[in-house]
Amino acid sequence: MTMPPRLRKAALIVHVTSSVGWLGAVLAFLALSVIGLTSQDPVTVRGVYLVMEPAAWYALVPLAFAALLTGIVQSLGTPWGLFRHYWVLFKLLINVVATVVLLIYMGTFRSMAHMAADPEAELSSVRNFSPALHSVLALVVLLLATILAVYKPRGVTPLGQRKQRAQRESRTAPGAVSVPQV
Repeated sequence: MTMPPRLRKAALIVHVTSSVGWLGAVLAFLALSVIGLTSQDPVTVRGVYLVMEPAAWYALVPLAFAALLTGIVQSLGTPWGLFRHYWVLFKLLINVVATVVLLIYMGTFRSMAHMAADPEAELSSVRNFSPALHSVLALVVLLLATILAVYKPRGVTPLGQRKQRAQRESRTAPGAVSVPQV
């Protein structure tokens, strides 16, 4: 079932906004990671690792779920479908895996915040390369999803092939009325 054009455009705007927001939030985390690794100011280093956990809960996690949910709505409400084209399936897989990894990684954010909050902890033990690495990997994966969304490479799943065949047969059947696809 396809959505009416106005609703489809509104849903697309919400999806693109949440997806780009997620990408921007990951970029901000990369910047924080670099600051945490390079700053010579102990207060700044501790502050970076203290802010990452709540910022992740209030920015990364909601944006990840918003991108996932709005992507599902978009695929189900458009002719692309959720299981008809490989690029849609790959985007779904990327989003689900990235969201799961993020939720698992929240424990690391919590540990880093506890370490940063301990005034007795050495600054070298507070610094952590992991957020920088995970941010770079997340950027690569999210940019791949963006590329898939823009280029929409060919490739129809077996389900998509059956749907296309059924649509062709219904249009060519004797007495069939052709209904334009929106």
